[in-house]
Amino acid sequence: MAREMRDKKEDGFQDRVVNIARVAKVVKGGRRFSFSALVVVGDGKEKVGFGLGKANEVPDAIRKGSEQAKKTLISVRKNGGTIPFEVIGRYGSARVLMYPAKKGKGIIAGGAVRIIAELAGIEDIVCKVHGTRNQQNVVRAVINGLAQLETIEEYAGRRGKEAVDVFQARH
Repeated sequence: MAREMRDKKEDGFQDRVVNIARVAKVVKGGRRFSFSALVVVGDGKEKVGFGLGKANEVPDAIRKGSEQAKKTLISVRKNGGTIPFEVIGRYGSARVLMYPAKKGKGIIAGGAVRIIAELAGIEDIVCKVHGTRNQQNVVRAVINGLAQLETIEEYAGRRGKEAVDVFQARH
């Protein structure tokens, strides 16, 4: 598993390579090798996306993955530096449990989840991956979970109520 950090581009996005895989295609004369790169792109504030690039050379695969990721950007709703409520992201057999954390706790997550949280601008979060460790499925599950997030005002508006009416304070 290779990780790579690139400088911020002129558009303000950072690229991070989550996984690079060498793929073999068996043909009549032997094997043909190519590379697939799973890339996550984010602005460090609220936008994050992922892409899968495939090419015969690693740099080309990373570039293609980065271009694909910029097409799939989502906006992450946050409450301060953490997520507004606990959420479960699902994709295939991957389940990613994401919990809000108190200020100063940091990103308690591993691998792909940590990369996505950093690029989405989340500072405090606790995550646990269940089901599979397949990088692509975990990335898709995290993006699915982050896409489910909404602020209390959005939730109340969707139900046609005021935010005060639906908010429950925990003791």
